[in-house]
Amino acid sequence: MVVMLAFNFASHAQTLNQKLQTAFTRLQQDPQNTYASLSLTVLDAKTGEVVFAANPNTGLSTASTLKTITTITAMNLLGPDYRFKTSLTGFGLLQKDGTFAGNIIIHAGDDPTLGSFRWDQTNESTVLFEFVDAIKKAGIKKILGQVYAEGTNHELPGWIWQDIGNYYGAFPANLCWRENSYDILLEPTKPGHSVEMTGTVPKMPYLQFDNQLKTGAPGSGDNAYATIPVNGNWVYLQGTYATDQEKRKISAALPDPAYEAARRLTDTLRQAGITVAGNPKTASMHLLNEDNFDLGKAYFFTTHYSPPLRKIIYWLNQKSINLYAEQLLLAMADSLKTTDRPSVIRNFWKDRGIDKNSLNVADGSGLSPANRVTTITMAKILQSAKKEAWYPDFFASLPVYNNMHMKSGTIGGTLAYAGYQTYQGRELCFSIIENNFSGKTSDIRQKMFKVLDEMK
Repeated sequence: MVVMLAFNFASHAQTLNQKLQTAFTRLQQDPQNTYASLSLTVLDAKTGEVVFAANPNTGLSTASTLKTITTITAMNLLGPDYRFKTSLTGFGLLQKDGTFAGNIIIHAGDDPTLGSFRWDQTNESTVLFEFVDAIKKAGIKKILGQVYAEGTNHELPGWIWQDIGNYYGAFPANLCWRENSYDILLEPTKPGHSVEMTGTVPKMPYLQFDNQLKTGAPGSGDNAYATIPVNGNWVYLQGTYATDQEKRKISAALPDPAYEAARRLTDTLRQAGITVAGNPKTASMHLLNEDNFDLGKAYFFTTHYSPPLRKIIYWLNQKSINLYAEQLLLAMADSLKTTDRPSVIRNFWKDRGIDKNSLNVADGSGLSPANRVTTITMAKILQSAKKEAWYPDFFASLPVYNNMHMKSGTIGGTLAYAGYQTYQGRELCFSIIENNFSGKTSDIRQKMFKVLDEMK
């Protein structure tokens, strides 16, 4: 009986291998892939045994499937219960009448959720109330200095100019606010004519806009882009926006999220009846000591904590939030006291037997076209997560496409999927990547799904 079961198991595995080989060959020979590079690796999720591999050692652009590697690395390094923290302090002298001769300081903590709408405890009104309430409880009624946010933006990890300035290309920063984005309200007119910009949500009085948007024909979609210089105040709107777009808005990246956080806290304090004499400032402005409050002492008001990492990765992968992935990479680098963020991922997996040359990463989100990872490396990292206690949280973070739990990745000429699937009671993990295909992404996606369907 034992021998028969073993024979049947091997027979099923061989049949799956043959089915995948036939389907992969068909995909490879498709006219859309004449000049493409393709790779697929399928592993047994429990044992790591190779079920199928085609071009497994070819380094390819990953697009957003890289987020699976970033989140698994973070769950290992930081832990599923890790929480980002942002502290509010002050330096100065508090007088008996409630006058604070000093500055209020927001200390950066890499938290991508600060001011985010995705949780009740992180939305901007909740955070601002928490900060204002703590200042009130300290007895402060008047602030002679300013609200200062210490956060700064970080260098961009090889992203292209057209992405920078849009919400999905928001800069990684020590201090984030509202996911480092805001909305630009648009009103298309006639095809070929200018698109009217009717405002922003929230209001951005310190930004200047150069609107070059043109109205596109019905059905041409949203091809509008916002580009900005780092820490600048000019926003360039380019591209087309169709007449039949329903949202009537695009989301853009904040050029200095720390400044926006300081500005919003300043406004909220004033609305609450607490006078703030100075204007909000950030580390990028290099103006902390402008008011010369050299005498005084440090005051601690409160610390805001993010949701646990196990909750953050849900939205990170479900909505493919590039900022969240970059902030995880930033937090991991800070925890290891290094400024070389990509090396954190490469070195972590090198210590676990993965050749770092198969894991050439430039960022944590996959937005950089410079990323090159092999499918066997991605599949091995997915397989490693299966044995961890936090695996259910990671699995739940993966979206469902084609009735399969897997992370997608799409960027110019790249389509990729990575995830898990059960085949005849056997748990599998897989990574499939295509680079440089021709034609429509929607067409190649359906052809790729036919290969993945063999695992159902």
